[in-house]
Amino acid sequence: MPIVTLNGISLSYEVSGTGDLVVLVMGTGSPGRVWHAHQVPALKAAGFRVATLDNRGIPPTDECASGFTVGDMVGDVAALIEHLGADKAAVVGTSMGARITQELAIARPDLLSKVAMLATSGRNVPLQSALSQGERALHDQGITLPPKYYAAVTAAFNLSPASLADPIAARDWLDVFEFTGSTITKGVRAQFEINEFEPRLDALKSIRTPALVVGFTDDKIFPPHLAKEVATAIPNARYAEVKNAGHYGFLEQPKEVNTLLIDFLTS
Repeated sequence: MPIVTLNGISLSYEVSGTGDLVVLVMGTGSPGRVWHAHQVPALKAAGFRVATLDNRGIPPTDECASGFTVGDMVGDVAALIEHLGADKAAVVGTSMGARITQELAIARPDLLSKVAMLATSGRNVPLQSALSQGERALHDQGITLPPKYYAAVTAAFNLSPASLADPIAARDWLDVFEFTGSTITKGVRAQFEINEFEPRLDALKSIRTPALVVGFTDDKIFPPHLAKEVATAIPNARYAEVKNAGHYGFLEQPKEVNTLLIDFLTS
């Protein structure tokens, strides 16, 4: 993956395909390569040039462990679009990446053709705050959760009951989470620090870029009514809801999510 100095940091990114540029922005604690399981191949096949990036906090991008703001992360995506030489790009984000996408649409509409936000919210909610504070406390106190317990909690919070109903599929998910483990780096801890924010629903009313908002029916982190609020706030935004999907709905129901994205981006 290329590493380039942009917006004052070393930023790791990957580009594949040809055509109009689509930039995919991942959520808290996850590298850009997560998009490559499902979304990158589908978008490439649909005729797009697709860029993914490791957000600041995720090596080999600079960790910036001393801290940063969502505005810094917005600047990173804007700088990458400019670096890739596109007049405009479509940007798709999930969770924290969706928040970055929303703020980018407010700050730099000149760079954007379309935006899509998955599993998103325009305001802070108590559960998200508690989870963010808890993750930071675990890091600060040097606590590592037992891998099997961490896997079970992660699955319960982020997956749909439909994904866990199949014992074989559930075991596969749990194995992935158990392998990942609960230890977070200083850079990811800095990402958790920005997960609590002031309400932005009024600010979203200024967005004029064509927008798609996708909620997931079984999302416990950002329930679909929060995504609907975002879609209602953004003038003329489309809203779609994916069934049998939790916070990781883009991984649980990739065909439906990919169809929504491609239909929107090609319309």
